[in-house]
Amino acid sequence: MLLLLPALLLFVAGYGQQKPNIIFILADDLGYGDLGVYGQLMIRTPHIDSLASRGMRFTNYYAGCSVCAPSRETLLTGRHTGHTYIRGNFLTDSKEDPPMPDSMRTAAEILKGAGYRTALIGKWGLGGEAHGPEKQGFDYTYGYLDQIHAHNYYPTYLYENGKKFFIDENKDSARKILSEDLFIKKTLDYLGKTDTKQPFFLYLPYTFPHGEYNLPPDTPYSSTDWPRQFKVYATMVTRLDKYVGKILQALKEKGIADNTLIFFTSDNGANMGFAKFFKSNGVLNGSKFGLYEGGIRVPMIAYWPGHIPAGQVSHLITASWDMLPTICTITGLAVPKGIDGISFLPELRNKKQSAVHQYLYWEYYNYNYNWAKPDATLPRNWLESVALRMGKWKVMKKNMYKDKNAPLELYDLDTDPGETNNVAAEHPDVVKKAEGILSASSVPNAPYFPYQPSKILP
Repeated sequence: MLLLLPALLLFVAGYGQQKPNIIFILADDLGYGDLGVYGQLMIRTPHIDSLASRGMRFTNYYAGCSVCAPSRETLLTGRHTGHTYIRGNFLTDSKEDPPMPDSMRTAAEILKGAGYRTALIGKWGLGGEAHGPEKQGFDYTYGYLDQIHAHNYYPTYLYENGKKFFIDENKDSARKILSEDLFIKKTLDYLGKTDTKQPFFLYLPYTFPHGEYNLPPDTPYSSTDWPRQFKVYATMVTRLDKYVGKILQALKEKGIADNTLIFFTSDNGANMGFAKFFKSNGVLNGSKFGLYEGGIRVPMIAYWPGHIPAGQVSHLITASWDMLPTICTITGLAVPKGIDGISFLPELRNKKQSAVHQYLYWEYYNYNYNWAKPDATLPRNWLESVALRMGKWKVMKKNMYKDKNAPLELYDLDTDPGETNNVAAEHPDVVKKAEGILSASSVPNAPYFPYQPSKILP
């Protein structure tokens, strides 16, 4: 059982006995360079840029994986993908996301046990019916359960508190009610009705700017000469920015803005097409579906008036699995044992961050959507690549299904952030160290990864 730390820790955290509200906004497929404050020149994001100017912007923050589901598990459980249950996107025989087991204790369960009200509005992606967020510590839930369903922005149904409800206006392929508009409405309703005497944890995994790109473009992008999908992508990012502005306004009107900590980030990097057109991943190499920097390094902004000094830029190397221990220390809770994350509360407070990662680890499984076809020759999924970040060094091993002994790639991110010059041959000592870390970083306790039918749990 998690125990409350002494009142001294609460004093150090800087808010006395009153615990802060926590809002975690998770964009879907938003690249490192998609925000103005991260160098974007073509897409407008004034509200998020303002959030960064009044808080802290991270330059070395990493998503848990380069695809959706495993990244979300790392965020909620404090474990990297060598220790998570879900290590890639996958569809079960029932065409649903694999359910995260009840044994995985989430941030919502921990905070709920400490007196927080908890809510999720958006996309779950960690299990289908009977395995939704209401089973993992969330008091109120609204949105999509599985990621394939979330590709449709005009769904005929969503889920509220585990129960399916139908959206009649979208029947027969009608496109009248946008799911994201429902999400922001429910978010504002939640904030408007919140009891200011009880803290809340509000997890907002919105689906913008993930495809399908079938929305009508908004101004100012509708009048550009861009291809339509790029107009729609920019519309999604700017509309997400407007939602952030509405959330900030709602907090102000409720009188709780100063006691609310907001995190804003993305679940992985942008798709390659947008990375090229908008420079969505900045100068970083690669994109979603890969472990080069463009697939996993993402924007992250933390905002907490009076506690996080304004205008700060952090170069601390940190990752999504650090969120759970950070939230624990902020709220005066003991950090669970056996996780991979490290609290970065001192960094948020502009203090010395004595606990740092010796390395960050990722693995990425490729899912074969054609595995059941009669002429299929490839398995249902396979380990495609692994990666490490060790200080300035980035280590990559890819194409592992074709070559289990694939050579390591090594990049010096201080001088080569675009990962263009493989220096593995020049640093055999670093390669040897990395090989040892890679061999010890993954525990084979994830039966779907690689797919092993005989070991799948009921």
